[in-house]
Parts: sequence; structure tokens; C-alpha cells
Amino acid sequence: MKKLVTTFSLFIFLLISGQAIADGQGYVTISPAQPTQTGDKIEVLEVFWYACPHCFDFEPHISKWLESKPDDVEFRRMPGIFRKNWIPHAKAYFTAQKLDVLEKIHTPLFDAIHKQKKNIHDDDDFEDFFAKQSVDEDAFTKAYESEEVETMVKQAYVMGQRYKLTGVPAVIVNGKYMVSGSTAGSFENVLTVINQLIEKEREEMSASE
Repeated sequence: MKKLVTTFSLFIFLLISGQAIADGQGYVTISPAQPTQTGDKIEVLEVFWYACPHCFDFEPHISKWLESKPDDVEFRRMPGIFRKNWIPHAKAYFTAQKLDVLEKIHTPLFDAIHKQKKNIHDDDDFEDFFAKQSVDEDAFTKAYESEEVETMVKQAYVMGQRYKLTGVPAVIVNGKYMVSGSTAGSFENVLTVINQLIEKEREEMSASE
């Protein structure tokens, strides 16, 4: 009986999730819409936190989506900052971006925290991690403590507030819509909703030309 109830509940959940997407839902409208950084292209922005297990689980899904990303879409990432102890993770991302070593850092850092169960959470931990990824220690320190990285961290915090984020991972489409596992029902549905919103934005942009 318990198994039957569980199966029925799962069926209802999937039905509701599917209906939400069919009705054009599965997302939250951001009001007012926020500016983007991608010019004429449609912006898709992933908001994440390295220590978040759900963000780690979402990475394979967004990576697969990126393999067939449309040419008129620009993908960006932005670390979320909800608490003070999230700041070093944000600084690590922007430091890697500034040093042009994201390929060395992004996925390996996720893996170190979630697969290898390493405690990487403060400035010293990140300095050690970057060094192990063959990033020059002086270059790391200079970038990590730079005014530029500090400014990017502050901007990320402000944008998180403007997007009215309540959790991560979340995806912001063209500064207008927020999609997450909670709004779409599953990570697979997140990608479906993203594609629907891209098409919606594409049609609106064509109509305004």
C-alpha cells in the first residue's frame, strides 16, 4: 500500500510538472527585468554555489545543454551569495575568471568538494587548491585580493537581490525569468523551460525589429 501511494504521488508530481511547462509556467517572472551583459544575444545565467550539492548535481545537465546551445544565446555563470561564508567561493570563481583558468578550477573544485569530500571553504583553502591546480600563488593572491574581484563579488550579491533569488542553482533567462528545479519540477524540466523562454525571447526580439 505504501509503495502504491508513493507511486501515485510521483505520478501526480510528474503530471503537475508537465502541465506547468505546457501552460508556459515552470518559471518566475522577474519584475522589474534586470539588465544583461550579452548585447544582442539572449543571456542565460546560471547562479550557483560550489558547496551546494544540488548545484553539483545540476552541472552535468547544464553542461549537456551547452553542447547544443543556440548561436544567438550567450551563457554566463554567477556565484550566488546568501551568507557571509559564501563569499570565499564567489571570490574563487571570479579569481579563476580573472586569471583565465576556469577550465582548471570550475569542475575540479566541484569534484574536490563533493566527490573527494574536501573541506574547501576559506581563503587559505582556496589558495592551496589553486596551487594544486598549477596556478601561480602570487598571481592567485594578487587577483583574489584585488579590488576588481571585490567589486565583482559585490555586484553578484546585488544582482542576487535584484533577481529575488531564494536558492541555488537557478537560471536567469535574459534578466526576465528565473528557472529552478523547484519551479520546473526537475533539472530535466529546467532545460525544457529554458529552451521555451529562449524561443519566447527570440520571438519578442524579432517582433520588435
